[in-house]
Order: sequence, then structure tokens, then C-alpha cells
Amino acid sequence: MITLRQLRYLAILSEHRHFGRAAQACAVTQPALSMQIRDLEKELGVELVERRPGDVSLTEIGSEVVQRADHILGAIRDLEDFARHGGRPMTGRLRLGVIPSVAPYVLPPILPGLQRRYPDLRVELRETQTSALLDELVGGDLDVVMLALPIDAPDLSTLPLFEDPFLLAVPASDPRPASAKVSASDIDPQRLILLEEGHCLRDQALAYCAGAHGDARLGATSLTTVMQMVANGYGMTLLPRVAVDVEVRDERIKLLRFAEPAPGRTVGLAWRKTSPRKVDFIALGQLITDTLGRGMRGAGRAWRRSPNRVG
Repeated sequence: MITLRQLRYLAILSEHRHFGRAAQACAVTQPALSMQIRDLEKELGVELVERRPGDVSLTEIGSEVVQRADHILGAIRDLEDFARHGGRPMTGRLRLGVIPSVAPYVLPPILPGLQRRYPDLRVELRETQTSALLDELVGGDLDVVMLALPIDAPDLSTLPLFEDPFLLAVPASDPRPASAKVSASDIDPQRLILLEEGHCLRDQALAYCAGAHGDARLGATSLTTVMQMVANGYGMTLLPRVAVDVEVRDERIKLLRFAEPAPGRTVGLAWRKTSPRKVDFIALGQLITDTLGRGMRGAGRAWRRSPNRVG
């Protein structure tokens, strides 16, 4: 009989692609993990893993089995949630994933309020790129994720939270006045600084600046690094409005608005359709929109007054 332990071990092995690291992640010995994978292959009658010295890859069937195992493990997580949280919303552990271009700007204002309003809720955070968040959500390693919508995932439910327009961040020496309205044609592809591959914000910027690819040498892992490059005159970038009050404190940076239709993104929550904690996720979404609505209105007034902000 196939066991949940075998499916978990296979899913973790597919993530690490190495028996030693996978065994460490599972807190078991490497021979024990290898034996469970062998037993699973014997039970299914197929080879799931290609074993090479120091490396592991999945067979075609193995990849399909891992995808199906992720759904099974996610359903088991939902069953556990139903038993633990039934009738007791916003209690216990909540594993929240957030993309890097949202986490530093949204989490600081919402976490204190979340703790005050729901003292019996223990939030565990995971910050990483969209593809990893979705894989971990489907596999049951996360309960809910905050990311840019829409997403192509029929097994997930989504809840839009707020619109996040983009601004063009340029060096303060840029000759255009702060009141200028810019468009995609005003962006020099050779001076466009982007986050590294895998960040959805990079893809959104490239989608707006059709034909632009940016300078691969200037790819960065964080908006903070990108903005330092802009401040020092290396180029320009598209900056989400939600990041302005944290990332634009340097008088060497100027922000310009885009002409309509302006680029931007919708930030929202996503969770498994089978999760019994929909009430929790809606309550979380309401707290986020309430908190950001108050904070962004107040910050917006200061933002408009600042001399290096747009007019």
C-alpha cells in the first residue's frame, strides 16, 4: 500500500534533487529515505527516480506522480486544518507566503494589527518567488500566499486586495519635470534595471516595455538594490506604488507618473479550493485592505509634498 510518508519523501526529493539533502530535510537517514522511495517504486511498478552519483532527477512518470502527490498532500493538510480549526477561526498556525516585491512593504504595517486582533493566531512567514510559493501552496506546505494576480491555477481560489500602480524611477538629474507623464516609448531598454529572472515584477515590467530586456549585468534580487543603482545614475526602473515610502528616501531619485493606460498589478491572496479556512483568509484580506487603506492615504499626502516625488 502506498503511504503518505512515501509521497512526502518523494515530494521532498523532487525539490532537493539529492538523497542526502532530502534525507536531512525529512530528518531521517539517507538509507531510510532511499528505501521508502524504492518501496514506492515497487508498489507502483515503475521507476520514479533516475539515480546518478551526487545527483537525482525524476523520470517522466516520476514528475507526474509528484504533481499528483502534491495535490494529495495538500488535501491531507486541509483535512488536518478542518479538524484543528473547525469552529475556531483565526487560531493556531497560519503559514503565509509572500513575494519579495510585496513582503517588505505590506507586512510591517499589517503584522502588529494581526497580532492584536487575533492573539491566538501564530503566523509563519515564507518569502520567495511566485513559482515556489505556488508549488508549496499546492503541496500543502503553505496555507495562503500573497502575490500578483491573475494566476493560472484552476485548483486555487483567489481574492484581489488592492491595485498597485507602477511609477518610473529615474535619477534626479533626469531633465524631465516631476509633472511629466511618461509612456513605454520613453523607457530606454538599455537603461532599464530589473530584478533577476523568476521575479514576477520583472515579467510585468518587460510586458509593459515591449521589446526591452534590460541589462542582464544589473539584475538584482531586491528592489532596494535596484533603487540604489537608479540613485547612482545607472538607469531607471518601474517601481510599485506600495514600495515608494520605503524605497524612495533618497533625493537622488525622481519619480514620474505614467500616462494612461498606466502599468500596474493587482495584489491578492490565493489558497487551495479544498482548504476549510476560507473564512480565515477572507478575514486576513479584510485586515490587509483596511490597514493599507489607512496607511496609504496618510502616506500619499506626504508623498505628494516631498520635493523628489511626482507632482
